[in-house]
Amino acid sequence: MSNQRRFRRRSRRGRSSCSILGAAAVLAFPCFLLSGCGGDGAEGGRAGGIPPAPVVARPAEVRDVPVLLKAIGTVEAMRSVEVRARVGGELARAAFEPGADVRRDDLLFVIDPRPYEAALRQAEADSARDAARSVAAEATARRYADLVEKGYVTLQQHDEAVAASEAAKATVRADAAAALLARLDLEFCRIRSPIDGRTGDLLVHPGNLVRANDEQPLVVIHQVAPAYVAFTAAEKRLPEIESGAGQGTLRVRASVPGDSSASREGELAFIDNAVDEATGTILLKAVFPNEDRSLRPGQFVEVALTLSVRRGATVVPAEAIQSGQQGTYVFTIGPDSTAAIRLVSIGPRSDGEVVIESGVEPGELVVVEGHLRLFPGAKAVVRPAAGAAREAGGEAAR
Repeated sequence: MSNQRRFRRRSRRGRSSCSILGAAAVLAFPCFLLSGCGGDGAEGGRAGGIPPAPVVARPAEVRDVPVLLKAIGTVEAMRSVEVRARVGGELARAAFEPGADVRRDDLLFVIDPRPYEAALRQAEADSARDAARSVAAEATARRYADLVEKGYVTLQQHDEAVAASEAAKATVRADAAAALLARLDLEFCRIRSPIDGRTGDLLVHPGNLVRANDEQPLVVIHQVAPAYVAFTAAEKRLPEIESGAGQGTLRVRASVPGDSSASREGELAFIDNAVDEATGTILLKAVFPNEDRSLRPGQFVEVALTLSVRRGATVVPAEAIQSGQQGTYVFTIGPDSTAAIRLVSIGPRSDGEVVIESGVEPGELVVVEGHLRLFPGAKAVVRPAAGAAREAGGEAAR
């Protein structure tokens, strides 16, 4: 029994010795790696063994920045006309291509004119007949005027002759009006465009019978050059809008979503006289020349209304702005390539840039790419952006 107890004690002492040696080897291994990797310090720009972080940085700049009000707008025609027939009959032909631009007084439709030509001839014939009767009645009235003085006819007969002459004249005037109406009906058989604009689809085709002032229009014409863009703004922005409009014409830029490069310039033309109680917004309209007809009624566009211009503002790229628990901040790179955090107060945004109210001075480098590897005091190496690097490579190749 004593020999077994001595054997167990020796085994436990052996296992303890092995554990101590293993732990010592583990602790020594990182020291070996550190001693083999760089020796004694921040050689080659390394701080504590951490390599400098590659970043893209841009200097804060001073420039004039427009104060913009952005919204989604809808294109509206300056004027829209639903063309209807003013006389009934068979639609003989359409004199335009659907979707084509037309000018004022261009011929659009022709209604079968033959019934109206016959009505005009009838009215002209009635007018000629009644004109002859009027001449005879007037002559009779003159004769009765001489005869009544001589006592050959009674005064009543004379009065009746005068009345008949006046009635005949009135009939002639009525015939003239009837002939004019028949002439207008004949003219209305040729339907012309009331405005300059672009036609829509043909809603009634030739061969169909149309009625005067029917509910169904023949075609709809939109005046699209110039065109309106309607949009809304929050009522709290109304003082800014009215102040800017009082100082001059406010410029408006409109672009199709996804195609901001093809923007159009217009002017604010209308501010509604009441705020919508349901939405707390006010309706605005801008007018655009739209000479290329690229803006179409009903189309959605992105609108930017320039309210004013801030002179000499400090701006940085929008990518530089970060948010944290303490607020909005940017990383700056000092002359010694050390990163620092700056809490900033930001102003309006415009075209990918943000106005810095406080926290960054003009000329300071702010990081726009590579934030994830930075911390206060970290070393950084500024590299060109991908686009700039490609351009530089292209220049070198040439």
